[in-house]
Amino acid sequence: MIAFFKEHIFFYIGYLVGVSIVAFFAYAIDKSKAKRGAWRIPEKVLLTLSFIGGGVGGYAAMHAVRHKTKKWYFHFVNLLGLAWQIGVLAYLLAV
Repeated sequence: MIAFFKEHIFFYIGYLVGVSIVAFFAYAIDKSKAKRGAWRIPEKVLLTLSFIGGGVGGYAAMHAVRHKTKKWYFHFVNLLGLAWQIGVLAYLLAV
């Protein structure tokens, strides 16, 4: 069982990196669309991306493109996502 976790930690890290990249670009695209007054990416999509593995990318994009920084629930969901993502990573490294 322990070997299973050790072998799959790279897949987990790859998943986090991939979802974070998608989240970062989703936030950046939404910011661009907001400036142009175009159709927007729904907030629930941005929040879901951040929570399911894109916490790093979502939070980085919030500050890099200054998007959704005044909405407390975006900070909360990004930090909550980061917390469980780091927790799982710590568990996988400790096993």
